[in-house]
Parts: sequence; C-alpha cells; structure tokens
Amino acid sequence: MSSFNTPDPSAAPQQKDNRKVIYGILIFALLSTWAYIFYDKSQTKEAIGQLETRITNVDSARNAIQQEFLEVSAKADSLTQNNIQLQGALADRGSEIQKLKGSISNILKRKNASDAELAQAKQMISEMNGKIDGLFAEIEKLQGENKQLTAANEQLSTEKTQLTSEKENLQQNLSATKKELDDKVDVASTLHASNIGITAIDVRSSGKEKTTSTSKRADLMRISFVLDPNRIAASGSKDIYVCVTAPDGKVISEGTKFITREDGEKIYTSKVTVNYEQGKVTPVSFDWKQAEKYQTGNYKIEIYNNGFKIGEGVKTLKKGGLFS
Repeated sequence: MSSFNTPDPSAAPQQKDNRKVIYGILIFALLSTWAYIFYDKSQTKEAIGQLETRITNVDSARNAIQQEFLEVSAKADSLTQNNIQLQGALADRGSEIQKLKGSISNILKRKNASDAELAQAKQMISEMNGKIDGLFAEIEKLQGENKQLTAANEQLSTEKTQLTSEKENLQQNLSATKKELDDKVDVASTLHASNIGITAIDVRSSGKEKTTSTSKRADLMRISFVLDPNRIAASGSKDIYVCVTAPDGKVISEGTKFITREDGEKIYTSKVTVNYEQGKVTPVSFDWKQAEKYQTGNYKIEIYNNGFKIGEGVKTLKKGGLFS
C-alpha cells in the first residue's frame, strides 16, 4: 500500500504567521536604525552648532580684545611719539607700558589661545590703559609746570634784558660824564703863561751880551715867561711848544709839527720840556737862534701847552742906522 505525504492544512497558516513576525522584527530594526541615525545626526548637528557658536563667541571675544588692544596700542604709540625723551620715573613707566604691550600681543597672536589667556590679555589691556592714562596725566602736569617755568624764564629774560639795557645806558652815561669830567680836568690842567719877555741879544766877540732892537745886530732871541700856579695840573714834565712867525708871515721851523685843539697840526719852532711843580710858579727861559739873518719887522711868539695857546708876544726889530 503506497503512502502519500499529504500537507497539513494547519501548518500553512502557522508558517505564514512566522514570516510576519520576522518581517515585523526586521521592519522594527530598520526603523530603529533609521531613528538612531536621525537622532545621532541631530545630536551631531547640535554639537556642531554649539561648537560653531562657541567658536563664533570666542572669535568675537578675541576680535573685541584685539580691537581694544589696537586702541590702547595707538594711545601708547601716541605717548611715545609726542614724548620721545621721557626721563627718570616717567621712562620706567613707559617701559612698563611697552612690556605689557608685548605680552598682550604675544597672547593675541596665538590661534588657540584659551579663554583664560584671553581673559588675562583683557585684564592686561585694562592695566595698560590705566598706566597710559596715568602717564598722560603726569606728562600734562609736567607740561603745565614747564609752561609756567618757561613763562617765568621769559619774564626773567625780559627783566634781564631791561636791566642790561639800563646798565648799558648807565655805563654810557657814566662814560659820557667821565669823559666830560676828564675833558674839563684836561682843559683845567692846561698851564697858563704870563710875563712873556722877548729880547734880541747882540753877542760880542768877547762873549759879552748886549740887548739890541735892530735886526742886523741880533744874534739870538731870548724868550722868557712864567707858568702860573695850577692846582689841577699834576707835577712832572710838561712840554711847551713855541711858534715864532717871522715878519714875512712864515713860521720859522725845520718842519716839525704838533697837534693843537683848534687848528689841528701846526708847525713849531722850538719845544721846551719843563719840570713843573703843582701849584707853584715856574719860570721858563730859553734862547732861540736862527741860521739866517733876522728880518726887520715884527716877530710873533706863540706859546702852547696841552694843545692850547697859553700866551703870546711880539718883538719888533728895527732896520737900524749906519752907526746903530
């Protein structure tokens, strides 16, 4: 007897149900995977967004700090340019500012500077700004004091100029007064001649002298006078110049000259040096002899001292007769 495997009618529905379960599990797993993927992507996107926001905030903070640093650096540079020759304590404070500037610049150059470092840079910028403001205030104070000192120096310079001018004027006045007094003393010290005597002398072969009034017998002229007392003229040697003008109007001279106060250069006949004693009468006498024969007529005698004429006299020589 042959047997046939006849399918169980109840087994087909059971197999069908198992497939549904498997399909359901696969679909659930697939949906779960998709859900996880969507969730993970969302979380990643959020993290990226947060990171980008943080980077943006960090860049914004860095930019703000950078801008603030640029402004305070400009102030520091202005301080250096306008006040190049800082000295003493001011120079030390200027060095501190430059040191802070260098430290801040080093932090800001770092691309991966931390929040703490940026905060430190911001704090140093604030400190640097305060130091700059303080230094500016000190410089302005010193500049104000310098202006006052400059004004005081200008005032002193003006006063000095005025005093110098007054001193120069006073010296000029004193010099003028002194010169005037010296001129007066100079004039007052000029001697005066009086009792002027002019005598023609006939010298005989024996040496005996005899006065004469004729020109043909005159061998020499004896000139005498007295220097009157002068309490201004100092004692000592005094030069006396004598000018003799012949009847023809010419001064008898060898061409020697002296200076007069009124006529400038003048030819003189004879120069006599007298030992004068202040305040006393001083008699003077000397002989003058010419090589040529004496002319007939008037001989004019002029006496000078200190450039002034101090006396004069005239001697007339006659022609004389056959027996005179």
